Amino acid sequence: MDIWSKKKRSAVMARIKSKDTKPEKIVRRYLYSKGYRYRKNVKNLPGSPDIVLRKYGVAIFVHGCFWHGHSIDGHIPLSNSDYWRNKIERNKERDELNKRKLLNMGWAVIVVWECQLKRSKREQTLREMEYYINKSYLERLKIKDSKFHLLPENKDYINLVAEEEVTYVKKNKK
Repeated sequence: MDIWSKKKRSAVMARIKSKDTKPEKIVRRYLYSKGYRYRKNVKNLPGSPDIVLRKYGVAIFVHGCFWHGHSIDGHIPLSNSDYWRNKIERNKERDELNKRKLLNMGWAVIVVWECQLKRSKREQTLREMEYYINKSYLERLKIKDSKFHLLPENKDYINLVAEEEVTYVKKNKK
């Protein structure tokens, strides 16, 4: 049984935002502070990702645990549970389809869950996200420009200097 009337419940649900949510703002603020430039809610990409970093080829979705059925922190309400279960399942299917479409288009996709942005986990989550952005960018560079090769491991790189060591002598002023 719902604690509010249908009218009150409708008003509460209508106030829930789908854009510019607090978790999205946290992620965007972090990215901007680190020098990343992005576009918000790009409509011509599948799923209209919350954040798109074109230069890096990365689409970021910031999902609310309830609306997108996060197995760790999401739950089904007790009232009208069949409706909510079906709705959340449809959302999960739609999310997976959009993710597959983006991957097929060559985009890297990052999903950040609302619960991962709680104070206790926020720093780690944001750093991991930045790691994957940079990793994706480097992989794209490697694919685009094969003239850059990684050097083989287990080799002495100290002697890879092109010139011999030069000593500089200070001239005396007259």
